[in-house]
Amino acid sequence: MPVLNRIASYAGEMKGWRHHLHANPELEFDCHKTAAFIVERLREFGVDEIHEGIATSGVVAIIDGRGPGLVIGLRADMDALPITEITGAEHASQVPGRMHACGHDGHVTMLLGAAKYLTETRNFTGSVALIFQPAEEEGGGGEVMVREGIMDRFNIARVFGIHNAPNLPLGHFQTTPGPIMASVDTAYVTVTGLGGHAATPHECVDPVVAIVAMVQALQTIIPRNVYALDEAILSVTMIHTGSASNIIPEDGTFAATIRAFRPDVRELLKKRFHEIVEGTAAAFGVKAAITYEWGYPATINDEKETGFAAAVAREISGDQAVNDTSNREMGSEDFSYMLEARPGSYLFLGIGPGAGLHHAAYDFNDEAAPYGASFLARLVERAQPL
Repeated sequence: MPVLNRIASYAGEMKGWRHHLHANPELEFDCHKTAAFIVERLREFGVDEIHEGIATSGVVAIIDGRGPGLVIGLRADMDALPITEITGAEHASQVPGRMHACGHDGHVTMLLGAAKYLTETRNFTGSVALIFQPAEEEGGGGEVMVREGIMDRFNIARVFGIHNAPNLPLGHFQTTPGPIMASVDTAYVTVTGLGGHAATPHECVDPVVAIVAMVQALQTIIPRNVYALDEAILSVTMIHTGSASNIIPEDGTFAATIRAFRPDVRELLKKRFHEIVEGTAAAFGVKAAITYEWGYPATINDEKETGFAAAVAREISGDQAVNDTSNREMGSEDFSYMLEARPGSYLFLGIGPGAGLHHAAYDFNDEAAPYGASFLARLVERAQPL
């Protein structure tokens, strides 16, 4: 079964939705205009229920099938990024400094396409909960929606999401059971010494050499404390200190991103980070203040639901276009909170060649929308057949 014919007939309409969304990007939880556009479409389709204002601007809509049954959740994120677009497209962002550089406009479009088809056909039992989520890029809107009770409020039994993948062939799917995306934590460290003249370092307590030693020592955590087959990353990405070549500064700061797949490895990384920074500070006679921010957990796919989702993807794109044992990604996703709350799966959909995610030249490929919408719609029909 290739792309559903009925959904293929929406292609022009879906392109129009996507271009409108792309031209009008919104950030974090402030996705009110995007949500209003979605709600307007949903009302046109004739969905059964619309619930607004969840996690500030999130929307959950319900489509009932033709008989009693479970509720399946389908999620799309809505927010854009603070990037200045350079695509030159006619539908380019009309908001300076903001753009849909991660394809969330495409994700919304695919879920809207599935919603239109499902309200027309209703070839399923139970219900579908369409989850339009703000603040994936920053703010953890997925966590907020779960905390505000959407899983229990709408009796969602299983939940699925997809993300576009530039440079994966158009219409191809990738996923894997177990961890598919990493957790992400962020550490900020302020190191305070005693500043003074660079000609008299013996009268100072230099925070610069202490920071250099800390950064070097932190790089030993993964190769010497983490089992080699447990992937993890610790990258120091910012160092700020000093004002002139002849002044030893009073203080300095650095920041790091820390990523892992296993909760115990995540805990180990935090423990060793504190031990190394605090121990090095003592050795150099400086003070170190650490702010360690616990971020999104790892995105962990349910094995059974991932096998099911991959089988549905094969119906849409064929056996050769589906890889259900793909490599894991070190990026992170707040869909992880929904997968902590309910079994489900997260997949990547290829959109063909182009600029990568979070790049100012990125643009979602409209030809991919019918694949994603067909997958989401067929997922419901196969999960809850008449």
